[in-house]
Order: sequence, then structure tokens, then C-alpha cells
Amino acid sequence: MEFQDKHKKLFTVLNYCVFVLLGVFIFCNPLPYTTAITNISFYLAIGIALFLIIFNPSALTFKTPFTYPLVIFFLWCLLSIFWALNVENTINDVRGHLLNHIIFYFLLINFFHSIKRLETLAWIIVLSAAFFSVSGMVYYYVILGNPIQSFRFGGCGMSKGASAELPTNFVGTLTITAIFFCLYFFFRSSSLYRRMVVILCALASFVAIILTQSRATLAAFVIAGGTMLLLRKKTLLPIFLVAIIILIFVTPLKNRMDAFTIKERLKINYVACEVLKDYPLKGIGFGMLTFKNSINKEAYVNKLPQRDRPAEIYGPHNWLLDIAVRVGLIGLILFLAILFVFVKMCWKTIRHARDDGIRRWGIYVAIAFLAYFIMGLAEPLFYYKASAMMFYILLAMITILSNLNREDRTATDQTVGEK
Repeated sequence: MEFQDKHKKLFTVLNYCVFVLLGVFIFCNPLPYTTAITNISFYLAIGIALFLIIFNPSALTFKTPFTYPLVIFFLWCLLSIFWALNVENTINDVRGHLLNHIIFYFLLINFFHSIKRLETLAWIIVLSAAFFSVSGMVYYYVILGNPIQSFRFGGCGMSKGASAELPTNFVGTLTITAIFFCLYFFFRSSSLYRRMVVILCALASFVAIILTQSRATLAAFVIAGGTMLLLRKKTLLPIFLVAIIILIFVTPLKNRMDAFTIKERLKINYVACEVLKDYPLKGIGFGMLTFKNSINKEAYVNKLPQRDRPAEIYGPHNWLLDIAVRVGLIGLILFLAILFVFVKMCWKTIRHARDDGIRRWGIYVAIAFLAYFIMGLAEPLFYYKASAMMFYILLAMITILSNLNREDRTATDQTVGEK
């Protein structure tokens, strides 16, 4: 403490550095060719945070309603190394994905702990989504000259992806969240200039959603948007639904309204269920490439009638089924406990908010999470770092709101170094 008192300004600067580094990491994470930037910013933020902890162990808080569920889930995934079919991939993904994301969550709740910083976090997501959307559209439809009607935003192959971390069917995890945050900023701002910026950012993200031609993304947006209108403006719900129907028929989305790919996904998920039957409690290991590379999928497929066999299969098309296959039903129950805590925290934050600001933020975070959950019913959202990152950002945001709801913070931007 004596060292900290003598170098108070240093600790204040270091606190702000972690805040900035995390902002850079979040903004760049979905973007292509930013691996070096994201790695440097993330690990440097961890290093500085460790320095702050060494000289002031109480500088960071780790006590949240998510702590035990996250730690227990992590330990179970870590244990899966001992029975994993692909040990190397499981070790790599437990460390490089799960552990890093849990660390990321704790960094967020400590360095974005005030309403002001929470809104900064939301702005970073909004601007990142807008930049990702505009740059992706320029790349695909201007530079490469792909036709809008037939080429889906996000690319059809790994070599053509706008982002290796956010391909076509996962784009909505970023853009839908950004749109709902834009709605918050639009209704809370009285500045015409700021409202114009918000509208442009939301428009870029919305166009990207349409161009992905992803039905799961559209369904998530419609259900989440409809829920928001039911809570806030019921009279606008019919207009919203009619506008969506018209939009489907005048955009490339109309070409995706068929049952073929839905049937294919059901076939894939059926095969995944057969794998789960053989590894029901413990799963095949946390590694995300285990299903693709270490399972004899042909043996499972050949058991099916010809008409029920999927054309190709890489992994389950459902995030809950994906988790169950990888870490078993035990792991799935542990993960559902995390979701239960989130819902419980949302309920408490919204129903018992100290002020309208916290209540409004609680509603928007809950709606964004609803959209994320719905997308997860059709996609394994944890396969890619950028889409998985959004899950932990939403966990962190509701944690911050819950903390603010319980604590009377007079200095909203009090730094960690000053605690």
C-alpha cells in the first residue's frame, strides 16, 4: 500500500491503460488482419492487471454471481482433457478460448465498472460493428464485385471470409447487439449530430444482417425486436412485422426461404445426438475440432437411411447440443446454470433497479442476450472467438449493472488503482 500511495498517479495511468487496451481488443476482434493487435492488447492488459493485483490484492474484485458457475464449468472442461478423443485440441481450446474468455469477463467487470464506462463499452461495440459491416460490404461487393443477390455477406469459404472470427451465420452476434445499443443511444441522446451517427451505425449493421441472408439471424432480430416493442411500444409491433415481411420479399432473403438447408441441419444434429448417446455424461472433450477430426462420422452417417444422411457434417448446428457433445450432459447442466444466473440477474436488475438508467440498460442487455440465445439454437456460437466474446461481454454488462444497482457509487469513474 505504501508503494501505491507514493505512485498514485502511476496506478491511475495503468488503470486507464487497461481500459484502453480492452477497448482496442474489443473493437478489433471481429476485424480481419488484426491478430497481432488483439493479442498484444489483450495480453498486455492482463499483464498490467496482474501488476495492479500484486501491489494491491484488493484492486480487482472476483466475487460475482457468475464466479462459481464459470469456475466450475471451467474445471469440468479442464477435466475433459483426461477422456478427450483429441487431447491436444482440448488443451488448446480450454486455454485459448475458455480460460481467456473468463479472464476477459473479469477484466471487463473491473475496468468498465461505471455507467460511463459501460456506455463506452457499448459505443465500442456499435462502432466496431459499423466498421466491420461497411468494410465488409466494400470488400465483397465493390472490390471483389460479387453480386448482392447471390453472394452472402461473410463469404462462402474460409478464403473469402470478411473475418476468420465472424463468418456469415455468426455476423448477427455482433450486429444485432450493436443495433439494440444504437436504439438505447438514440432515445437517450438529445444531440442531432449524435443521433445521426447512431442512425448511420445502426443502418450499416442492419444492411449487413440482410446481406448475410441468414434466417437464424433474421429470426433472432425479429423475435428480440418484437419483444422489445411488446415491452416499450406495443402499437408499433404490427408495423414492425409487416415491414419485415416486405423486406424479405424485396431482398435476397426471399431466396433463402426454403426447407432444404433446415432439413440438412436437422440431419446433422441427429448425427450429433447419436454421438452424444455414445458419450452421454462426459462428452468427447472440450476441443472444438474433436467432432470434425476425431469422430468417425461416416460410421454414424452410414447407419441412417439414405434420405436422412447429411451431405456434409462439421459439427452440431446448435450451441447447447454442441456443448453437450463436447462436455457431456454434466457439462451442459453446468453451462445452463450460467444462463440461469444471467436470467436471474436480469430480472433483479430490471425489477428492482435504483433508477431508470440502470433499468433501461438492463432491458437492452437482456434483449441483446435473447437474440444471441436464439441464434445459438441454429449455430455453435462458441466456435469463433468474436461471437463467443459477445457472450462474455453481455455477462459482464449485466454484472456491472447488478453491482451498480447494489452499490452507491458517488464517484462513477473511480479507478481500480485508487481503491
